[in-house]
Amino acid sequence: MSGRQDTRVDGRDARWAEHREQRRRELTDAALRAIRHHGATVGMDEIAAEAGTSKTVIYRHFGDRLGLYLAVCASVDSNVLGDLQQVLTHVGEAAGATPLAGDTRAVIEAVIDSYFAQVERDPEVYRFVVRRPALNVSPEDDPVIGISDTIADVLQPIFADALRDAGQPTTAARIWAHGLIGFVRESADRWLADPDRPARAEIVRHMAEFATYGLTGALGLDTRSI
Repeated sequence: MSGRQDTRVDGRDARWAEHREQRRRELTDAALRAIRHHGATVGMDEIAAEAGTSKTVIYRHFGDRLGLYLAVCASVDSNVLGDLQQVLTHVGEAAGATPLAGDTRAVIEAVIDSYFAQVERDPEVYRFVVRRPALNVSPEDDPVIGISDTIADVLQPIFADALRDAGQPTTAARIWAHGLIGFVRESADRWLADPDRPARAEIVRHMAEFATYGLTGALGLDTRSI
Protein backbone atom coordinates (compact mmCIF):
# COMPACT_ATOMS: atom_id res chain seq x y z
CA MET A 1 0.00 0.00 0.00
CA SER A 2 2.76 2.41 0.89
CA GLY A 3 4.33 1.80 -2.54
CA ARG A 4 1.09 2.74 -4.29
CA GLN A 5 0.78 5.86 -2.13
CA ASP A 6 4.35 6.92 -2.99
CA THR A 7 3.58 6.47 -6.69
CA ARG A 8 0.52 8.71 -6.41
CA VAL A 9 2.49 11.36 -4.54
CA ASP A 10 5.29 11.20 -7.10
CA GLY A 11 2.74 11.60 -9.89
CA ARG A 12 1.25 14.67 -8.23
CA ASP A 13 4.73 16.12 -7.71
CA ALA A 14 5.58 15.58 -11.38
CA ARG A 15 2.34 17.22 -12.52
CA TRP A 16 2.93 20.17 -10.18
CA ALA A 17 6.50 20.60 -11.42
CA GLU A 18 5.24 20.52 -15.01
CA HIS A 19 2.57 23.09 -14.18
CA ARG A 20 5.14 25.39 -12.55
CA GLU A 21 7.45 25.12 -15.55
CA GLN A 22 4.58 25.90 -17.92
CA ARG A 23 3.62 28.90 -15.81
CA ARG A 24 7.23 30.15 -15.83
CA ARG A 25 7.25 29.93 -19.65
CA GLU A 26 3.99 31.88 -19.82
CA LEU A 27 5.31 34.60 -17.51
CA THR A 28 8.59 34.78 -19.46
CA ASP A 29 6.64 35.19 -22.70
CA ALA A 30 4.59 37.96 -21.05
CA ALA A 31 7.81 39.68 -19.97
CA LEU A 32 9.12 39.54 -23.54
CA ARG A 33 5.90 41.11 -24.83
CA ALA A 34 6.11 43.84 -22.19
CA ILE A 35 9.75 44.56 -23.08
CA ARG A 36 8.86 44.88 -26.76
CA HIS A 37 5.97 47.22 -25.95
CA HIS A 38 7.49 49.37 -23.18
CA GLY A 39 11.19 49.13 -23.99
CA ALA A 40 14.25 47.77 -22.20
CA THR A 41 13.55 49.85 -19.07
CA VAL A 42 10.21 48.13 -18.52
CA GLY A 43 9.04 47.93 -14.91
CA MET A 44 7.70 44.95 -12.99
CA ASP A 45 4.25 46.58 -12.81
CA GLU A 46 4.10 46.70 -16.59
CA ILE A 47 5.26 43.09 -16.88
CA ALA A 48 2.65 41.98 -14.34
CA ALA A 49 -0.05 43.87 -16.23
CA GLU A 50 0.96 42.17 -19.48
CA ALA A 51 0.82 38.79 -17.73
CA GLY A 52 -2.57 39.59 -16.20
CA THR A 53 -1.30 38.85 -12.73
CA SER A 54 0.50 40.53 -9.81
CA LYS A 55 4.15 41.14 -9.04
CA THR A 56 3.74 38.80 -6.09
CA VAL A 57 2.93 35.92 -8.42
CA ILE A 58 5.92 36.72 -10.64
CA TYR A 59 8.24 36.85 -7.63
CA ARG A 60 6.80 33.55 -6.43
CA HIS A 61 7.94 31.88 -9.66
CA PHE A 62 11.24 33.72 -10.23
CA GLY A 63 12.30 34.93 -6.79
CA ASP A 64 12.98 38.53 -7.88
CA ARG A 65 13.59 40.71 -10.94
CA LEU A 66 16.98 39.07 -11.44
CA GLY A 67 15.34 35.66 -11.68
CA LEU A 68 13.00 36.94 -14.38
CA TYR A 69 15.94 38.55 -16.19
CA LEU A 70 17.77 35.22 -16.23
CA ALA A 71 14.69 33.51 -17.65
CA VAL A 72 14.49 36.10 -20.44
CA CYS A 73 18.21 35.54 -21.16
CA ALA A 74 17.64 31.80 -21.40
CA SER A 75 14.86 32.39 -23.93
CA VAL A 76 17.06 34.70 -26.01
CA ASP A 77 19.92 32.19 -25.78
CA SER A 78 17.66 29.50 -27.19
CA ASN A 79 16.50 31.73 -30.06
CA VAL A 80 20.04 32.80 -31.00
CA LEU A 81 21.25 29.20 -30.96
CA GLY A 82 18.27 28.00 -33.00
CA ASP A 83 18.81 30.65 -35.67
CA LEU A 84 22.53 29.94 -35.82
CA GLN A 85 22.06 26.19 -36.13
CA GLN A 86 19.56 26.73 -38.93
CA VAL A 87 21.99 28.98 -40.81
CA LEU A 88 24.91 26.57 -40.43
CA THR A 89 22.80 23.61 -41.46
CA HIS A 90 21.76 25.48 -44.60
CA VAL A 91 25.28 26.50 -45.60
CA GLY A 92 26.63 23.08 -44.71
CA GLU A 93 24.12 21.41 -47.01
CA ALA A 94 25.00 23.88 -49.76
CA ALA A 95 28.70 23.07 -49.36
CA GLY A 96 28.04 19.35 -49.26
CA ALA A 97 30.33 18.99 -46.26
CA THR A 98 31.34 21.06 -43.25
CA PRO A 99 30.26 24.73 -43.62
CA LEU A 100 33.76 26.14 -44.18
CA ALA A 101 34.44 23.61 -46.92
CA GLY A 102 32.43 25.87 -49.22
CA ASP A 103 32.63 29.67 -49.52
CA THR A 104 34.28 30.77 -46.26
CA ARG A 105 33.23 34.38 -46.65
CA ALA A 106 29.60 33.38 -47.28
CA VAL A 107 29.61 31.30 -44.11
CA ILE A 108 31.04 34.12 -42.00
CA GLU A 109 28.54 36.56 -43.48
CA ALA A 110 25.65 34.18 -42.75
CA VAL A 111 26.75 33.77 -39.13
CA ILE A 112 27.09 37.53 -38.60
CA ASP A 113 23.78 38.21 -40.31
CA SER A 114 22.06 35.64 -38.08
CA TYR A 115 23.11 37.62 -34.99
CA PHE A 116 22.24 41.01 -36.50
CA ALA A 117 18.85 39.71 -37.64
CA GLN A 118 18.05 38.80 -34.04
CA VAL A 119 19.07 42.29 -32.90
CA GLU A 120 17.07 44.00 -35.64
CA ARG A 121 14.02 41.83 -35.03
CA ASP A 122 13.98 42.33 -31.24
CA PRO A 123 15.98 45.48 -30.43
CA GLU A 124 14.37 46.20 -27.05
CA VAL A 125 14.79 42.61 -25.89
CA TYR A 126 18.43 42.76 -26.97
CA ARG A 127 18.92 46.00 -25.02
CA PHE A 128 17.21 44.46 -21.99
CA VAL A 129 19.63 41.52 -22.05
CA VAL A 130 22.89 43.39 -22.61
CA ARG A 131 22.01 46.10 -20.06
CA ARG A 132 22.08 43.48 -17.38
CA PRO A 133 21.46 44.43 -13.75
CA ALA A 134 24.24 44.19 -11.19
CA LEU A 135 24.81 40.48 -10.87
CA ASN A 136 26.29 38.89 -7.79
CA VAL A 137 27.56 35.92 -9.78
CA SER A 138 30.88 34.68 -11.07
CA PRO A 139 31.82 35.44 -14.70
CA GLU A 140 31.10 31.80 -15.55
CA ASP A 141 27.48 32.30 -14.46
CA ASP A 142 26.96 35.64 -16.22
CA PRO A 143 24.07 35.01 -18.66
CA VAL A 144 25.46 37.28 -21.38
CA ILE A 145 28.79 35.47 -21.23
CA GLY A 146 26.78 32.25 -21.26
CA ILE A 147 25.13 33.24 -24.55
CA SER A 148 28.59 33.92 -26.01
CA ASP A 149 29.80 30.53 -24.80
CA THR A 150 26.79 28.85 -26.41
CA ILE A 151 27.62 30.39 -29.78
CA ALA A 152 31.33 29.62 -29.35
CA ASP A 153 30.48 25.96 -28.72
CA VAL A 154 28.84 25.90 -32.16
CA LEU A 155 31.60 27.78 -34.00
CA GLN A 156 34.61 26.12 -32.40
CA PRO A 157 34.29 22.70 -34.11
CA ILE A 158 33.71 24.42 -37.46
CA PHE A 159 36.94 26.38 -37.13
CA ALA A 160 38.71 23.27 -35.82
CA ASP A 161 37.63 21.26 -38.87
CA ALA A 162 38.91 24.00 -41.18
CA LEU A 163 42.27 24.13 -39.38
CA ARG A 164 42.56 20.36 -39.43
CA ASP A 165 41.81 20.21 -43.14
CA ALA A 166 44.54 22.81 -43.69
CA GLY A 167 47.02 20.70 -41.74
CA GLN A 168 47.15 23.22 -38.90
CA PRO A 169 46.82 22.67 -35.13
CA THR A 170 43.33 23.34 -33.85
CA THR A 171 44.32 25.33 -30.76
CA ALA A 172 43.22 28.62 -32.38
CA ALA A 173 39.63 27.42 -32.91
CA ARG A 174 38.30 28.48 -29.50
CA ILE A 175 40.11 31.83 -29.67
CA TRP A 176 38.73 32.51 -33.15
CA ALA A 177 35.21 31.59 -32.04
CA HIS A 178 35.22 33.99 -29.09
CA GLY A 179 37.02 36.66 -31.10
CA LEU A 180 34.34 36.59 -33.78
CA ILE A 181 31.59 36.77 -31.17
CA GLY A 182 33.18 39.74 -29.42
CA PHE A 183 33.65 41.53 -32.73
CA VAL A 184 30.03 40.93 -33.73
CA ARG A 185 28.50 41.78 -30.35
CA GLU A 186 30.37 45.06 -29.91
CA SER A 187 29.57 46.04 -33.50
CA ALA A 188 25.91 45.19 -32.98
CA ASP A 189 25.77 47.32 -29.83
CA ARG A 190 27.21 50.32 -31.67
CA TRP A 191 25.03 49.75 -34.72
CA LEU A 192 21.87 49.61 -32.63
CA ALA A 193 22.77 52.81 -30.78
CA ASP A 194 23.46 54.74 -34.00
CA PRO A 195 20.38 56.77 -35.08
CA ASP A 196 21.86 57.00 -38.59
CA ARG A 197 22.89 53.36 -38.77
CA PRO A 198 23.33 51.80 -42.21
CA ALA A 199 21.12 48.98 -43.42
CA ARG A 200 21.77 45.58 -41.88
CA ALA A 201 22.94 44.09 -45.18
CA GLU A 202 25.56 46.79 -45.58
CA ILE A 203 27.05 46.55 -42.10
CA VAL A 204 27.04 42.75 -42.26
CA ARG A 205 28.87 42.81 -45.61
CA HIS A 206 31.57 45.12 -44.26
CA MET A 207 32.00 43.01 -41.14
CA ALA A 208 32.18 39.77 -43.11
CA GLU A 209 34.93 41.20 -45.31
CA PHE A 210 36.95 42.29 -42.29
CA ALA A 211 36.38 39.04 -40.37
CA THR A 212 37.26 36.87 -43.36
CA TYR A 213 40.24 38.68 -44.83
CA GLY A 214 41.49 40.86 -41.99
CA LEU A 215 42.53 44.46 -42.35
CA THR A 216 45.24 43.67 -44.90
CA GLY A 217 42.85 41.69 -47.08
CA ALA A 218 40.04 44.20 -46.75
CA LEU A 219 42.29 47.06 -47.85
CA GLY A 220 43.82 45.01 -50.64
CA LEU A 221 47.36 45.56 -49.35
CA ASP A 222 50.34 43.44 -50.31
CA THR A 223 51.51 41.84 -47.04
CA ARG A 224 55.09 41.86 -48.32
CA SER A 225 55.11 45.67 -48.14
CA ILE A 226 54.08 45.99 -44.49
